[in-house]
Amino acid sequence: MVGTTIKQTYDAIVVGAGHNGLTAAAYLAKAGLKVVVVEKNPWIGGAAVSRSLEPGWTYSNCSYVCSLLRPEIARDLELGRHGLQVIPYEGGATFTRDGDAFSMFADHDRLHREMSRFSPRDAEAYEQYALTIYRQCKLIRPLLVRPPPDPTSFKIRDLSELLYILRRFHDLGAERLAETLRFWTMSIGDFLDEHFENDVIKAHLCGSGIIGTALGPYSPGTAYILLHHYMGDIDGAVGAWGFARGGMGAVSKALSAALQSHGGEIRVGAGVEKILARNGRATGVALSDGSELEAKVVLSNLDVKRTFLETVDEKELPGDFVTAVKRFKIRGSSGKLNIALDGLPDFPALGKGHPGLRGDLHFSDSLERLERAYDDWKRGTWSQDPYCDTLIPSQIDPTLAPPGKHMMTVFVQYAPPTLASGEPWDGPARQTFGETVLNQIGSHSPNFRDLVRHVEIRTPWDIEREVGLTEGNIFQGELTFDQLLFNRPIPGWAQYRMPLQGLYLCGSSTHPGGGVMAAPGANCAREVLRDLGARQTVRPAA
Repeated sequence: MVGTTIKQTYDAIVVGAGHNGLTAAAYLAKAGLKVVVVEKNPWIGGAAVSRSLEPGWTYSNCSYVCSLLRPEIARDLELGRHGLQVIPYEGGATFTRDGDAFSMFADHDRLHREMSRFSPRDAEAYEQYALTIYRQCKLIRPLLVRPPPDPTSFKIRDLSELLYILRRFHDLGAERLAETLRFWTMSIGDFLDEHFENDVIKAHLCGSGIIGTALGPYSPGTAYILLHHYMGDIDGAVGAWGFARGGMGAVSKALSAALQSHGGEIRVGAGVEKILARNGRATGVALSDGSELEAKVVLSNLDVKRTFLETVDEKELPGDFVTAVKRFKIRGSSGKLNIALDGLPDFPALGKGHPGLRGDLHFSDSLERLERAYDDWKRGTWSQDPYCDTLIPSQIDPTLAPPGKHMMTVFVQYAPPTLASGEPWDGPARQTFGETVLNQIGSHSPNFRDLVRHVEIRTPWDIEREVGLTEGNIFQGELTFDQLLFNRPIPGWAQYRMPLQGLYLCGSSTHPGGGVMAAPGANCAREVLRDLGARQTVRPAA
């Protein structure tokens, strides 16, 4: 009939082609469902994207290192067969204001000697520190790929999951249980102060407790954030980090290939204006071009605020749920610089060829400096003495830059999403912020500024506008104790199903949280397949 629009129908629509959305879609397609992923941008990957900066240079747009990606998911979806290769890096360094540098080594004996150079006591204390971290990782890792239980439910499955968690905690014994509860709620600064005396060693180890969060080193709960960053592995090495060959977009590319190998569809340039509902149930999506898609279920990879405050009609939701969504903490704190270099910068404190240069480089040599950097954020400005997590991945992955050239990635704490001065981030403030970071690096590398060919500066505003992360928060919500496990994102709604029937949340706003882990997407897919009575393709929880 003339004028009639034929709606396309699917088993499942996934909103957003970030890595969790692609993961969920791949598992659903593997089960034989008709699946489509719709993405507003002309590219896929969300924050895990590789893009060209200069002709011949490739950079990881936002996320920049790989470790958290769950190995069972990589095996299930055969990501290696689809081209994913993770290259481990070793080492790292923190430069001091007096011209020295502390180096981190994977080799035990070499690390012991280096720590002894700064503090013989700390070299011995590191063994206990590492053991504590390992015990916590061993405890939490199995929980990553399990649905969080509802502690208020009497359903057999919830009781079983709750019993599983209680058993794990019970098996710790009284002393280890006390250690665990204290660890999960204490600050990373207090934790490090208990183990170490040297400022530089503490500063180097502190970074993983503050990266990506709107908290400082002495904010309660930051010890857990360190643990969150240590929960991954590369080839069985717990806590190891590496580079995805070709940049972090290689993760998204492999997930996309896995999805399409099972018949899944991806539509780019297809922004979702509204999640459609009828009689209390999600029925599909309305796209920005005016077309509509129908499905049995809809999965949103958008963060919880964007999903329910921007794409779902509020009248379809319980009032207390909407209030809880508004209270969910998503606070941006990070910026990023992607830098094309005409050569490899010199860092005299390490010397040419030092293995530390092939890891993460930092320029904040005390917890006090890190806390002061956080104070700047609280005042509504970027840090004048920023914490920079700096890497030159082209040393390990030569595909990222032309021969003899290099690519540098710099993740920066702290940068607020809105400046107290009222200045827009897309004005002169962006360049001034970038100059602050470049000066920080240049203070330890005399030839660095001469080698800079091109700089892309990304503020929280840029990350929100381009990637769709509210306030530029890379975790889709703070990883504080009150927003973990069965509290994430909302108590009573932590099992990926949402109050609007047929609507599921599969992004990092859900358990177990942020990072390129893919666990939220896999966990959500497991629940969708269970509800649809489809063939289960997600690896059973251990």
